[in-house]
Amino acid sequence: MRAVVTLKKGEGRTIKSGGLWIFDNEIDSVMGSFTDGDLVEVHDFDGYPMGIGFINRNSKIRVRMLTRDVKKEINEDFFRMRIKNAWEYRKKTVDTSSCRLVFGDADFLPGLVIDKFSDVIVVQSLALGIDRYKELIVKLVRETLAEDGIGIRGVYERSDAKEREKEGMERVKGFLSEPFDTNVEIIENGVKYIVDVKDGQKTGFFLDQKYNRLAIQRLCKDAKVLDCFTHTGSFALNAGIAGAKSVLGVDASELAVRQATENAALNGLESTVHFVCRDVFELLPELEKSGEKFDVVILDPPAFTKSRSSVKNATKGYREINLRGMKLVKNGGYLATCSCSHFMTYELFTKTINQAAHNVHKRLRQVEFRTQAPDHPILWAADESYYLKFYIFQVCDEF
Repeated sequence: MRAVVTLKKGEGRTIKSGGLWIFDNEIDSVMGSFTDGDLVEVHDFDGYPMGIGFINRNSKIRVRMLTRDVKKEINEDFFRMRIKNAWEYRKKTVDTSSCRLVFGDADFLPGLVIDKFSDVIVVQSLALGIDRYKELIVKLVRETLAEDGIGIRGVYERSDAKEREKEGMERVKGFLSEPFDTNVEIIENGVKYIVDVKDGQKTGFFLDQKYNRLAIQRLCKDAKVLDCFTHTGSFALNAGIAGAKSVLGVDASELAVRQATENAALNGLESTVHFVCRDVFELLPELEKSGEKFDVVILDPPAFTKSRSSVKNATKGYREINLRGMKLVKNGGYLATCSCSHFMTYELFTKTINQAAHNVHKRLRQVEFRTQAPDHPILWAADESYYLKFYIFQVCDEF
């Protein structure tokens, strides 16, 4: 018999509206024996069954829901069904040569991320309960892809994120298969990249911007382009392959700049796409002072805030880089700008950009607003699954 978690009266608003999390302060009682990571049955205050989830007393997210059906058997067939559903969805919605195969709660597999880079998969397990099923899930992913004739030559684990510590788990990384070359070549939007799945950020490459990168290609032919926070050069290379006259990519990481330079050479773009290792906040005022102007400026910063408590300072950072970026855009040129922080809401991000435009006397004409690629689906009622906001504007001098 599973232990039974009973909610306090009036609590459970998140899961009642479609989310998957139950917080520690929402629970009235836990009846029965269990160890952290076990499956438990969740009941409302009046005994109404609400589903099955993983419990972990180390985390403020005390229970992560796995299914709303308390009669469901959580076994190999259950996880096979979840993986097949995730894969079938990707086949319908994205280019699957490289894509996110599993996106945690949004694929009803809480705490689990799986990315496919060509014939390699990278696994990130961030919750204790799902971690117990990691090897089984990897086996099922291999089998599911094999049914479509896709062979996986290697599996690497990147469970080295700080979130693991909130679950009382150690941060780990390493091979979940026979060792292989962890520098993996992929092609996205016609651009070649070497993805470092061992030491690159997160799982090695940011797949969520795939179609946003494609969207800037049509703006960049014969353009002078500035790509800020370029990481391994993804936006810069999309600009270059679209026929930009010149592209300058900027990042504070020497490793990222070195990898970006190698990616430029891989695409035969070393004569037009160049990278410098600089702090963007220091470089933008210098470019402005020297009179530089660009046809297209791209701002793709890391998350300036990962908690509600730091949103105020993050807002200042977003306002500053957008203000500086707008100043560097030629009259009638284009600004692509984004935030990858869940806590920087659409409303706040939009307001911050508007304030920046007002401060530098620029008029913005919105070309389009975009979010993350469909392989990072936004699950309504699970707010944390919606994090990427991406605008393209034409920037005009006030008249």
